[in-house]
Amino acid sequence: MFTLLKKSQYSQARLGVLTTAHGKISTPFFMPVATRGAVKTLRAADLKNLGAAIVLGNTYHLFFKPGLAVLKKAGGLHNLMAWPGPILTDSGGYQVFSLGEHKDFGGTHKNLVKIKNNGVEFNSVYDGSKHLFTPKKVLQIQEAIGSDIRMVLDVCSPSNCSRDQAEKDLAITLNWAKSAVGAINESPFNASNKIKSKYLLFGIVQGALYKDLRLKSAIELKKMNFNGYAVGGLAVGESPQEMYRVLDYTVPVLPQDKPHYLMGVGYPEQIIEAVKRGIDMFDCVIPTREARHGRLYFFKRGAPLTNKNFYQTQNIRSEKFARDLSPINPASKIPELKNYSKAYLRHLFSVEEPLALQLATLNNVEFYLSLMEKIRQAIKSEKL
Repeated sequence: MFTLLKKSQYSQARLGVLTTAHGKISTPFFMPVATRGAVKTLRAADLKNLGAAIVLGNTYHLFFKPGLAVLKKAGGLHNLMAWPGPILTDSGGYQVFSLGEHKDFGGTHKNLVKIKNNGVEFNSVYDGSKHLFTPKKVLQIQEAIGSDIRMVLDVCSPSNCSRDQAEKDLAITLNWAKSAVGAINESPFNASNKIKSKYLLFGIVQGALYKDLRLKSAIELKKMNFNGYAVGGLAVGESPQEMYRVLDYTVPVLPQDKPHYLMGVGYPEQIIEAVKRGIDMFDCVIPTREARHGRLYFFKRGAPLTNKNFYQTQNIRSEKFARDLSPINPASKIPELKNYSKAYLRHLFSVEEPLALQLATLNNVEFYLSLMEKIRQAIKSEKL
């Protein structure tokens, strides 16, 4: 399901093809984030026009809304959102912990997340109802979603946590990973003894910023023979340099014939640095989130990716664009971005017209997808 086509002579960067039930994807690639079944403000047709090959959904949010009944009746998320390409779903574990603080009617905040040996108990952010996510339950939810790539349940340790906490979290994460592997032998999962099915199952390396724990995590997960391996627990407060150090010693330990996924990263320069360290897959909310705030991403003309200043951002809300009638992005393949002016887009933001969010998101998602194409070309031509 993963074919390694080329490795760079100058770094750990590599080209490959990942085969899923809904199509093949050239690596390295970026996944626009469709947390609740939609990339904010964009249609599935927009994503196709932009050249997106895969999107990312979230098990936690989709479990609550639209819910399993709707997903099953629709025949999965692909049908529900009219998206023909592959879908990766995060397990929802990060959301369980990050959304675990509950505000009761008295206005006080309580952390209602309870980690158990068999899973994690929590209260829904939507209605306060109590639920238990186990490794098997998370896989069952992803089965209803019908995602092509599925993540196991894990504990995402804060980057600044104590060693004691990191050790405890890792022990639970590895135990849950083993439980997930065991669960796929049961109905409705694959009946074979190996992780081989129409979907791909990824393990997640944890261990905070502790080298020995990261290496232990990677080694133990390798023994479970997952279809792919993610590096989690980064981009959660540590510096970019700390993240790079973790990748430097973690990625070489991962199976080289399997895809490597860096979760939740990142800014363009971080993606390039991670690719140079052997990462194949990325996702991040930056392009869509910053679009909603009017920050647009553009390549600097003629600047190679090896130049740390190869791109720039513009705050389209700035007064300096009020009379700028130049195109939003003359280099875009999207007609609206070539035909509408920056002055017009600024105006749309100033009057809170929803079209502003759509245009800005189109621009930024196109930038990120174009970045990955430029990266693939740079690896192919031995420039990265």
